[in-house]
Amino acid sequence: MVKKYYAVKKGRHPGIYKTWTECQKEVNGYPNAKFKSFLTLEGANEWLQTTGNTVTSTKAVNYSDDILVYTDGGSRNHGNKLGQHVKADDKAAWAYFIQTKDQAYTGTAGEFGATNNKMEITALIKALTKLLELGFQAQPITAILDSHYVLDPIMKGWLTNWQRRGWLTAGGKPVANKELWEEIVALLPQFPNLHFDWTKGHATNAGNNKVDELLNKTMDQL
Repeated sequence: MVKKYYAVKKGRHPGIYKTWTECQKEVNGYPNAKFKSFLTLEGANEWLQTTGNTVTSTKAVNYSDDILVYTDGGSRNHGNKLGQHVKADDKAAWAYFIQTKDQAYTGTAGEFGATNNKMEITALIKALTKLLELGFQAQPITAILDSHYVLDPIMKGWLTNWQRRGWLTAGGKPVANKELWEEIVALLPQFPNLHFDWTKGHATNAGNNKVDELLNKTMDQL
């Protein structure tokens, strides 16, 4: 289930809200209220802070009750230029980091000859599978990824369109990593309080940096 963030730029209490009900209370009946919904926290914050109408006091989204999930995938391949491909001896790996109030869980594994995209999807599958094993699927969960390859199909409805077209893209080409996407489709409905957020990779997000470190250590050991 994909949730939205509701940014209130002009209302009773400007800030970011996690539900439309909360947002509605801030803008209904307020003169010239200005608000907008976003799929990511980062997008909501950026809109709030645009030049000329900066919010001086915002209500931050509180993740204190959420289980935080970070996933990442990587491949040290030679296919970084047009026309090149991943080679059979190229190292690849995935990793996840699950943080609850009381405990942290990590997982990682590697293989040869896999693409970066395959590892990105696999990381999310492994994390969701672990959450099911732990019995956490009904709890509020925020999955934070740096991969638009994984996030866009989930958050922009591409998965639904692909299935409707028989797993073909809008251009009529077969969807890559179809079997893994089918696993995602089977897993997501089991998480009623799961929402996704994007973070910039290799930057300041500690959880994202941790999974990057984990998968690189795994590749080092292959």
